[in-house]
Amino acid sequence: MSLLVIGTVAYDSVKTPSGTVEEALGGSATYFSFSSNHFKKTELIAAIGEDFKKTDIHLFEKYGIGISGLQTYPGKTFRWSGLYHSDNLNKRDTIKTDLNVLANFNPEIKSPNNSAEHLFLANIDPELQINVLEQMKPRPKLIGIDSMDFWIKSKKIQLEKLFTMVDVLFLDENEAKMVTGKPNLFTSAESLSKKGAKIVIIKRGEFGSIVFYNDSIFYCPAYPIKTPIDPTGAGDSFAGGVMGYLASCKNINNENIRKASIFGSVMGSFAVESFSINQLESITKDEIINRFEFLYKSAKFSKLNTKEIEKILY
Repeated sequence: MSLLVIGTVAYDSVKTPSGTVEEALGGSATYFSFSSNHFKKTELIAAIGEDFKKTDIHLFEKYGIGISGLQTYPGKTFRWSGLYHSDNLNKRDTIKTDLNVLANFNPEIKSPNNSAEHLFLANIDPELQINVLEQMKPRPKLIGIDSMDFWIKSKKIQLEKLFTMVDVLFLDENEAKMVTGKPNLFTSAESLSKKGAKIVIIKRGEFGSIVFYNDSIFYCPAYPIKTPIDPTGAGDSFAGGVMGYLASCKNINNENIRKASIFGSVMGSFAVESFSINQLESITKDEIINRFEFLYKSAKFSKLNTKEIEKILY
């Protein structure tokens, strides 16, 4: 069975210290699927307008991403424009958001997508996310979600309900603190785990991520990028790597969750090296594995032996 993602397909206009791009293919479902499809066949459900380019539809098809759920509505495709700070790429200002067809988006999950074993609910209205979950028969084996500060502020009650229905929760550090009211990410993650999610992943941008599962904590490093171009799709690409790898595994255990988070870092690193999905669409299997091995070696170290312990204690 494939991995199903519900989110946005958009045209982004972005300005970063490295340059500017206008009307580039973007959106949470786009970045996620171009990342996850390297690990597991991915089907996407999203809304597009009548102005959506045929060349972009062909791009999804070229890379084997399922688009039977790409629904065309009267009007224009969702647009977003943003400006990244020159002194800190983790900060950005939204210049303009035009919901367009997204304002009337009401996902209809038809067969066989409604029986997908793996589901990711990308950053959209939590009411729509709940609506999608209620259409899935039976419940997917693995459900992941992402959200953002806008929904935390405006629809916290719906989000709280959603947290009880999912397995993997992706939030950045500020979002985790905001939704729980806790002072640091560790108490925030503990609180989020109690709300229902089995796996809580706190994204920290260029500082990697922290993964909480059962009673274990894993510090996942970020792959070092000397000259990041555009961080717009990094978080969605990270989630695509995590969910794509987990969907390819027979068992969801601590070891596979840790590997999945490393693959998430790898895919996020590719995403920031170009505008739009230009880098994600062109990478090879060997390039993915090489970055995975680099991160493995960068975090690997041996246990203390008895003599070393004695030196420390005595």
